[in-house]
Amino acid sequence: MKLYIKYMVSNRCKALVQQELIRLGLQAEYVVVDLGVVELHKEITDLQLEQLKENLSKTGLEMLDDSKRQLIEKIKKLITDLIRSSEEQPKVNYSVYISEKLGYNYNYLASIFSEVKGITIQQFIIIHKIEKAKELLFYDELSLTAIADQLHYSSVSHLSSQFKKVTGISPSFYRHLKEKHEGVLENL
Repeated sequence: MKLYIKYMVSNRCKALVQQELIRLGLQAEYVVVDLGVVELHKEITDLQLEQLKENLSKTGLEMLDDSKRQLIEKIKKLITDLIRSSEEQPKVNYSVYISEKLGYNYNYLASIFSEVKGITIQQFIIIHKIEKAKELLFYDELSLTAIADQLHYSSVSHLSSQFKKVTGISPSFYRHLKEKHEGVLENL
């Protein structure tokens, strides 16, 4: 079971939520407490859910209802599926594509997503595109130009710039580190 918590955008908020879960006797139930999300092993009772909502609201945090939770999951799934399947890249902006697919105004979707995840939809897209680029670089089957093309970057320099911003290193250096790492593994 996943619970989505609005305005949970810092480690301090994360600690508050963990304290509330412990206070309600749910310390053994949660798997992950991340910014905006609590993942539980199993369903909790309605009473526990109401107590959690009430206690969190006193700290300025707000649990999202099921429809908003489902919407966040749909946005994430749509983006990850889209990036994983390079053939299905939209011919329009991601914002238009997401809005059309989900049937909601993009500003509404972006607002909910940012409040819960602490990052914008665009940042989420970039992070996932860079993860895909890292995967493609790791397998070393495609050139950087082919990777940029597959991930629908306007240029190699645009991909390189975003890659460095997210990872702290260039794609070429990432590939070099991977090759160096393989050499160490072969010697073991």
